[in-house]
Amino acid sequence: MADTTESLDPRTADELARVESNHGALERLIEELEGRGRRSRQFAAHVIALVADRDPELLSEYVPDLIDALYRPEAQTRWEILDALTLLVPQEGVKLAEALDGAEAALFDDASSTLRLSAFRFLATWAALTEKGSAQVWPILDEAIQCYHGDLEYRDMLGCVYVFAQGALSAEVAAELAARLKFDAEGGKGTYLRARSKEILEVLTERFGLEGNPKRKRAAKAAASGDEE
Repeated sequence: MADTTESLDPRTADELARVESNHGALERLIEELEGRGRRSRQFAAHVIALVADRDPELLSEYVPDLIDALYRPEAQTRWEILDALTLLVPQEGVKLAEALDGAEAALFDDASSTLRLSAFRFLATWAALTEKGSAQVWPILDEAIQCYHGDLEYRDMLGCVYVFAQGALSAEVAAELAARLKFDAEGGKGTYLRARSKEILEVLTERFGLEGNPKRKRAAKAAASGDEE
């Protein structure tokens, strides 16, 4: 990935370089997530999110500690850790099932839209791994879609839904997601909302052969014409 060190403040850049090259320094940073000071926890979580962005494998052995950090009181620590866990999903998906409760609690936190978006992104990314996971998490995502439909973060949530729609969804989940987005896809307020919802709906109808797929309609019409001839 691109080197982001130059855009960081000196303290953060120094700490990031230290933990990337020194296992002991990374362990101490992880321990800071349990510290008594709010600011030290936030700083540790921020650096950990940067580590996850650059080299997620460094954090693999600390997954239980990261999951535990989802229960800190301040929003920033939780959203930074959720962002780190999202980057760990491809390699640590099985372990991260333990993070679902903490992520769900964060998703419905009234105080922070940033935290809610990070939680939604993590849940959608994890749920896209398997059909079983999609079925398990879909009711939570569906509730969030309804709750935050008119909020500012919903635009970004739709981007997460697009990724989710391309994952290993069960047919039932795909059908329910399509039904949820149908109204916005056909006449939602706002150009982006309508266009993005339509794009997701088209992905679902194409992948799962849902009713309303234009290609299926054309094929059925061609077949019917052939029968008549």
